[in-house]
Amino acid sequence: MNKILIVDDEPNIVMALEYTFKKNNFEVFIARDGEEALEILKNEIPDAIILDIMMPKVDGYETLNQIKSDKRLENCKVIFLTAKNKESDIEKGLSMGVDAYITKPFSLKNVVEKINEIITP
Repeated sequence: MNKILIVDDEPNIVMALEYTFKKNNFEVFIARDGEEALEILKNEIPDAIILDIMMPKVDGYETLNQIKSDKRLENCKVIFLTAKNKESDIEKGLSMGVDAYITKPFSLKNVVEKINEIITP
């Protein structure tokens, strides 16, 4: 079973993604900010991480930096799922090493397809 970590401070988005991924046979972990995500990642190595950028405590950029610097997580795929939709935001995310960049509002179907696409060898 594939594992996914959903990191977002918006409860409705978290609930929709959690429900959808559980329905698609994923084991789902939830974090409401980057700090919580990094705590979960000490014990879990998900196949993919859906990461919001604008969050309290530790934002998505800093969380991504921490993930990228952890050797245990080098095979973990990261997708930014964010309201930051300017070309410069997207370029920054991709240059930092995310595997995909999806802007809000989004389609649940597209998010699942993108995750399956990047975690399937």
